[in-house]
Amino acid sequence: MATEKLKIGSLLPGFNLTGVDNKEYSQDYFTGYKILIVIFNCNHCPYVQAYEERVKAIVNDYKGKGVGLIAINSNDDIGYPEDSFENMKVRAKEKNFNFPYLRDETQDTAKAFGATHTPEVFVFDSKRELRYHGKIDDNWQEEDKVANTYLRDALDELLEGKEISVPETFSIGCTIKWKN
Repeated sequence: MATEKLKIGSLLPGFNLTGVDNKEYSQDYFTGYKILIVIFNCNHCPYVQAYEERVKAIVNDYKGKGVGLIAINSNDDIGYPEDSFENMKVRAKEKNFNFPYLRDETQDTAKAFGATHTPEVFVFDSKRELRYHGKIDDNWQEEDKVANTYLRDALDELLEGKEISVPETFSIGCTIKWKN
């Protein structure tokens, strides 16, 4: 499914999604954060699984700096039952997620962002303008061999009031599984 990607400078699309904690989350829930990270995620993708601990570390390292993070699963759960809402709840509990994990059942949110992969990162500043889009870092398989920490670099530069030196990278991972 072809969707148009958000461009740098675009405003955060509106959404209203249910989290694995059964709470409703909209973009307004996150107004208290200077920076909001939105990651399109899922349960079954090995790329996502490889990044889970790194994502939790980012949340811990930046939460005191006004940075919030949410993960959204938009995958078709008929063809990929491991990505069902119930299985999202199980994974979030097993992995002790420290961020809201939301279900995009209609896939409208993924379409609004132009998301195509998991994991795929979108970083919004205090005005909720898109400032970074792409991948977390440059080595999904071997964390100890990461040379470029794109997401952390973007966060640091934003927090320091600087322009982001690498505002876009190509997201690698599994494709979002669209409904027929």
